[in-house]
Amino acid sequence: MDHDAPRPDPETFLSEANAEAGPDLPAGSAPGRLKIFLGASPGVGKTYAMLEEARADHGAGIDTVVALAETHGRAETAALLAHLEQLPRRIVTYRGRQISEMDLDGLLARHPRLALIDELAHTNVPGARHPKRWQDVEEVLAAGIDVYTTLNIQHIDSLNDVVARITGVRVQETVPDAILQRADEIRMIDLPAEDLIKRMREGKVYMPVEAGRALLNFFSKPNLTALRELALRTAASRVDADMLALNQGNGRLATQDRLMVCLDDPASAKALVRAGRRMTDRARIPWIVATVITPEIERRGPAAAGAMADALAVAERLGAEVQILRADRADVVDELLAAGRRHKASRLILGRRIGAGWWQRLLARIMPPLSERILEKAVDFEVTVLAPTSEPAPRREKAPRRALGWPILLAEAVGVTVISTAIATPFDRFVPVASLAVIYLVGVLSIGMRRGIAGAVLASVLGFLAYNYFFTSPYYSLRVASHESVVALLVFTVSALFTGSLAGRLKQQIEFMRVTQARTQTLYDFARKIASASTTDDVLWAAAAHIAHSLECHSLILMPDGAGDLQQVQGFPSVEEDLAPQIFAAALWAYQKNVPAGAGTDTLPASDWMFLPLATQGAPIGAIGVRFLDPARGRDPETRRLWPRSRIRSPSPSSASRSNPISNARVWPRRPRPCARRF
Repeated sequence: MDHDAPRPDPETFLSEANAEAGPDLPAGSAPGRLKIFLGASPGVGKTYAMLEEARADHGAGIDTVVALAETHGRAETAALLAHLEQLPRRIVTYRGRQISEMDLDGLLARHPRLALIDELAHTNVPGARHPKRWQDVEEVLAAGIDVYTTLNIQHIDSLNDVVARITGVRVQETVPDAILQRADEIRMIDLPAEDLIKRMREGKVYMPVEAGRALLNFFSKPNLTALRELALRTAASRVDADMLALNQGNGRLATQDRLMVCLDDPASAKALVRAGRRMTDRARIPWIVATVITPEIERRGPAAAGAMADALAVAERLGAEVQILRADRADVVDELLAAGRRHKASRLILGRRIGAGWWQRLLARIMPPLSERILEKAVDFEVTVLAPTSEPAPRREKAPRRALGWPILLAEAVGVTVISTAIATPFDRFVPVASLAVIYLVGVLSIGMRRGIAGAVLASVLGFLAYNYFFTSPYYSLRVASHESVVALLVFTVSALFTGSLAGRLKQQIEFMRVTQARTQTLYDFARKIASASTTDDVLWAAAAHIAHSLECHSLILMPDGAGDLQQVQGFPSVEEDLAPQIFAAALWAYQKNVPAGAGTDTLPASDWMFLPLATQGAPIGAIGVRFLDPARGRDPETRRLWPRSRIRSPSPSSASRSNPISNARVWPRRPRPCARRF
């Protein structure tokens, strides 16, 4: 026996055992298997290939149902459909139009062994249980049904920026990369660009008028060639991933690498996240996305905060572990490096941000960007600096400028300078000129405490000009006549900038301390209320009040009664007497499936309430509902840290009902609960 031989990975044995046992298990006892027919663009024959393979499976005795297939008017595709069982579609009325969608509940009730679901990246009609079709597929797989589906390369989330650079069009319907990782098999449907262009001219892909426009734009030969190469690379990377997993299972390869993507600029954050995902996908290593919330980012307004929140949501959807840090701008580098060492990251991904204007380039020389500062200190990391990518020029929308920020700051700086000059003028005859600088320093200090570093620097510049103009020889001129005046001006400038910066940093630290104190006080109040509670009802009310105060929202707690019916037991500021069926369906879904549902999630997002499962180490014991007073609050990264991640997870088929919760939802009888209490 060779004791020095590398030991295989036990997880690999487990995954192989599950994969081998999957097809032989009875339907519904294990998650279904997913096969994706991947193509470089529409028209390469993905649906036709899927139907051909499904027809062969049906002939082999496998129970096969076409849940949804789009023929796009192609006769050969429709001919294949005639030999397979088709599930009737569900008709939905939206804005006066009749739209046919896949009947998800009908498919779950029919429960075939194999289901065909075309166009994985499709967006469902608003009001559906899931916003995207790939989420419907996740639920079908969780019910133990195998799925064949189709996907184009431009719909993969991490490739969104690459496709936009190639074609000049940013695709809005995307599918998380986790779906490709979830797939048990990916079949590449390849067609040369010349053949696809020929098919389009023959009207086999689009109608003749639409085909002409498509050939001039998206379906040009260079675009199709580049997309084809991208699709082949993606399929090849899947083969490399399988080989890597095999090597890990044999003990031939082990890696402890971890990658961390550092986000600084909200404008390019999404592109940086997708680039990090592509790198980790090739290297097959875990990854982290970290950002530092600074007062400068907060002062940029809701647009910047929303862009950063969207980028973090994309990172979660792509499978990253998100870390949100808080620090002063001067401590951003230390915070990021400390987070990287704490999570044992070996690689860092940074974005290079330098503005195009001359003043932005000058500022970059005075205050180096984050990438350069990290490069100087990250001696124990492998650092990759990527150039930021932007939206295609024809479709890019400029963010609205903040009209009142800088004018008010300038007005305050001018006011402080005028007041300082007025105070210093009477003392010009009695005290030395150098002593008058103290008055301006006090003004700089005061505006620094109010407006931070930017206000302090602006007041310093204006104070320097006023001090030189009014109190140094020659008077009422910006020229300097004596060496003593030069020294006095230099001392004043350095002192003003130094004291102003200190005042600005002190203001930021005070703001951080206030936030920390508020959180600590909230936790203390909650602990005190829990300690003084004498009944279960009091504990639930204390929890509802704590949630409402912490998240600035209305809260509800729902738990099953003796008969197992979910009902409202507490709320703050009060129990909602009536919940709409769709809202109550979201609560049922969170309770039954043990996953978040409602607003801001991937299940029943049209609801005004978001529900989280109230679970112990065992099964869920209820659901917690929150409704934000400000809808933007739910997108705040700091707020999202306070509840479990709302990424879609496949619910367990054993603990989930296959019926539609909307059709079964009803407002259960509620007992009145007193909610205006004090402890």
